[in-house]
Amino acid sequence: MLELKNIKKINCEIDKLQNDLTKEKKVSVSMLRLDKIDREISGNKLFKLYYFLQEAITSNKKIITFGGAYSNHLAATAGACKAYGINCIGIVRGEEPKVFSHTLIFCKQKGMHLEFISRKNYKRKDEEGFKKDLTKKYGEHILVPEGGFSKEGADGASLISKLYTKKNYTHVCCSVGTATTIAGLIISSDKVQQIIGFSALKNITDFEKRIKYLLKDYTCKNYCLINGYDFGGYAKKNDKLISFINKFYEEFATPIDFVYTAKMMFGVFDMIQKNYFKKQSKILCIHSGGLQGNLSLPTGTLNF
Repeated sequence: MLELKNIKKINCEIDKLQNDLTKEKKVSVSMLRLDKIDREISGNKLFKLYYFLQEAITSNKKIITFGGAYSNHLAATAGACKAYGINCIGIVRGEEPKVFSHTLIFCKQKGMHLEFISRKNYKRKDEEGFKKDLTKKYGEHILVPEGGFSKEGADGASLISKLYTKKNYTHVCCSVGTATTIAGLIISSDKVQQIIGFSALKNITDFEKRIKYLLKDYTCKNYCLINGYDFGGYAKKNDKLISFINKFYEEFATPIDFVYTAKMMFGVFDMIQKNYFKKQSKILCIHSGGLQGNLSLPTGTLNF
């Protein structure tokens, strides 16, 4: 288990993803393997949780956070809190299911207390009255927004750039859900780099609002959001995406998840084919982990 104090000193693998297409288009594609940092606290999640975990350890307070039945964020929080001896509570969207998902089973195994609330009540989670009720019920705590969406989460995500600072990439690509990770990458980017986010959700309409909230006075416009590679919406998939994931593994021996990283990589290679990137572009793609999400797929769907 990675010591929290050493997160800024991680030596993370960067794999070269070279094939006939990249050679033809004369571009370089690499992947930052955040999925290999830790088996359970996967990918970008540890970074988004970094400052919350530090505060919890220092203050000896419990952590409360939110997510759905298949949330990578819930699973990562449960794993991290177990590893660092922090009590944690997960507020889960929806009624308690008769059969728990693999994610919820994992959270329970790691000692996370789960409270299921209606979807209607879940929408109130950012209201002050809802937060006061949590304090009355569970006492003093550290509240981590869903997906880590917060300035603290973005500051934690900004630490990711320390893993590739001196590599001179022209483009840095990541998947976008809450926009917390891309905000962190924007904060810490070399201003000549283009930070490209690939939406994992359909029809994100508040992306700029989220960025402005997370970054406050940031004015440099060296980032963009790419839509159209969501395959129908969050956690949606089809045979074309599954086929891409399996071919990607066969070609690069790298497992990717269908919720986030696979959609980003499909987009990156499609945009290379369409000449979006100039010749000699040096592209870095962030593998955000989340491989536990693949466990929701039927056995035999993927070839890894």
